[in-house]
Amino acid sequence: MAWTFAQQFGTQAISFLVSIVLARILLPKEFGLIGMISVFVGIGTSLMNSGLTQSLIRTSEPDQRDYSTVFFFNMAGSVIVYWLLFFTAPLISGFFSQPILTYIIRVYCLSFIIRAFSQVQMTRLTKEMNFKLQMTIAIPSLIGAGLLGIFLAYKGYGVWSLVWMSLCQAFLSSVQLWYRTGWAPSFVFDKKKFHYHFKFGYKLTLSGLLDTIFSNIYQIIIGRFFIAADVGFYTRASTLTQLPVNNISGALNKISYPLFASIHDDDVRLKKAYKQIMQMVIFVIAPVLVIMGVLAEPLIRFLFTAKWMPAVPYFQILCITGILYPLHAYNLNILNVKGRSDLFLKLEVIKKILVIVMIVITIRFGIIGLIWGQLISSILAFFINTHYSGKFLNYNAWKQIKDILPLIIMAFIAGAIVWGLDFEIHKSRDIFRLLIGGSVGALAYWGICALLKVESLFEFKRIILKK
Repeated sequence: MAWTFAQQFGTQAISFLVSIVLARILLPKEFGLIGMISVFVGIGTSLMNSGLTQSLIRTSEPDQRDYSTVFFFNMAGSVIVYWLLFFTAPLISGFFSQPILTYIIRVYCLSFIIRAFSQVQMTRLTKEMNFKLQMTIAIPSLIGAGLLGIFLAYKGYGVWSLVWMSLCQAFLSSVQLWYRTGWAPSFVFDKKKFHYHFKFGYKLTLSGLLDTIFSNIYQIIIGRFFIAADVGFYTRASTLTQLPVNNISGALNKISYPLFASIHDDDVRLKKAYKQIMQMVIFVIAPVLVIMGVLAEPLIRFLFTAKWMPAVPYFQILCITGILYPLHAYNLNILNVKGRSDLFLKLEVIKKILVIVMIVITIRFGIIGLIWGQLISSILAFFINTHYSGKFLNYNAWKQIKDILPLIIMAFIAGAIVWGLDFEIHKSRDIFRLLIGGSVGALAYWGICALLKVESLFEFKRIILKK
């Protein structure tokens, strides 16, 4: 857990600093162009993190033939996907009425092949829970790529600085994984092994593709019916929201899957571990997102300058949506470790139909309407995700809500205190508003939890502070 959090916080901190510098140099439209193709980048990433690699993690004792078979399948898949996007790039750019996207897609998506070249090495490290080595590979790769992106942006390369930064990061990571893990595939493709992993993994791959498409569907809709700058504002708001979510929930999610897999036959232990992780992440994420939402105006202006201020209302709504993200991920992890990828896929299809219906209903209300619809979809998706996992663990949606709702309410109380204070000092400098508001919000939340003797507070102190 320590190494995973070090990697998560380290990479996110570096990415955040790089994004601040780039956001001050580049225009929202240039970020919007990358946002338009994010769904295609996500599809490639989904295939690289395919269900076959998840199958390797849950397999008790995979051997060289298992790893080699998955390696060659991933490589072949990445090449096929790249060429499909290469030839369809003009159609995609025509859909968005942005001719430059043809060239961006053909260069940017080379990262699929580069990353697929080292995905099994990364899977082996996860299987072994060797997160220390993952961290020492990820951070140097990110630093090198970030410096290149900033240099190119200063030199006037515009959107291409973002493209080459992504390729550089993929290349540096892959080279290190090959060199430092010491693993290389054997020239073997075992049909029996492939069938075993494919039988479990293809459903997760399809689920991942669906999730990727619909996670980026708002960029697609905004890019199609609005202007590129609006995509940039939405992407910036979404990225900033995901900062605490990815740091905390993402790190725990990375640990929770192999952890849950190791105790998947013991429902009592599995339920206890799930409940503790869920409460811990909500305990931390809820107040952070609520306070960030309250201080959205000075936060975005201070970090990215006034040209990004249209992103403020998007960001505030997405902060509420972000609170629910960990609950989705952990509930779905239960289905994976139980080997029920069929149910995983079934739930994903149901949720995507829900998203489409919500978009059709809300698009008439503009971008703000779409984002409110996204929040409503997320709430309904929580009940869908908990349907089967609740049965497996005797821990349904209402029981989960009962365990986390007090934490969310206390976060909103702390947020209300910050809002009242910020209203009084709103004419002050942004840095002053952020420091005062953030400090008061954190102290108010901590004080409320201590006064009510919230169990998660003491669990947090025991694990993090060793008290």
